[in-house]
Amino acid sequence: MDFATVVFIQVMYAVATLALISVGLAIIFGMMRVINFAHGEFLMLGGYAVVLPVQAGVNLWVAMLIIAPITVGLFGVIIERLIIRPLYGRIVETVLATWGLSLLMIGLASAWIGFYQAGAAPPFGSVQIGSYREGLYTFFVIGVTALILAGVYGFLRHTRFGLIALGTMQNPAMAAALGVNVSRVYAVTFGLGAALSGLAGAILAPISGVLPVIGITYIAKAFITVISGGATVLAGTIAASALFGTVSQLVTYLSTVIIGEVALLAVAIVLLRLLPEGITGRFSRGGL
Repeated sequence: MDFATVVFIQVMYAVATLALISVGLAIIFGMMRVINFAHGEFLMLGGYAVVLPVQAGVNLWVAMLIIAPITVGLFGVIIERLIIRPLYGRIVETVLATWGLSLLMIGLASAWIGFYQAGAAPPFGSVQIGSYREGLYTFFVIGVTALILAGVYGFLRHTRFGLIALGTMQNPAMAAALGVNVSRVYAVTFGLGAALSGLAGAILAPISGVLPVIGITYIAKAFITVISGGATVLAGTIAASALFGTVSQLVTYLSTVIIGEVALLAVAIVLLRLLPEGITGRFSRGGL
């Protein structure tokens, strides 16, 4: 019974982690149809936005919940204005530009900070579950992921800007005709996605640590999750995270971490073969 409880907690953690690293990409790719190959580096930047201030004496929670999302969000707005905006509708050019940005960010981080793993000690302690111990920070990640997803849903569904953003992404010409500043909506939406990515990187930094190439470990899973989720931004991401996280973690317990990763990719291939439009693609388009 204790082992089953620990396995359940780890499965929930795997699901939460996938959803956490994917929600920012779900906003940028799912809503804006921008293929951001620098998404992993946004997560990396969020991690450093926690680690470096904490090493300088800043409170962990201030760095994690305030400095990281604001820093990466503002960086995202700048990137949207300088790089992404001239390339809307040009998929190949956007892929190449964001890929180049990814390589640039990795190079700058390696040169400035150094190619070594930095981290901040996870807060809280651990709890005894029978003969096993589980870190309380695991429960924090699960809980804060649920709050983030609920907050994003509430913001996009129940605020004026959220509704304007959804309408603008579906029909920018009509939004512009109604007096909406489309460029501003795109910039803020991209900044929101970047801020969520930075927050995700900040939350995971105490567990995974940060180094310049850590984004590579995130981006493939994030894209697989968002694409497999299908047309709806949040519901699809949550559904894909639940499926892939559960499969990966259970296979990991039965074999090894590597086999668990392979199982995730295998399930994604089968899923997209059976449902080319993703889990929610057949049932909804343009929703949440």
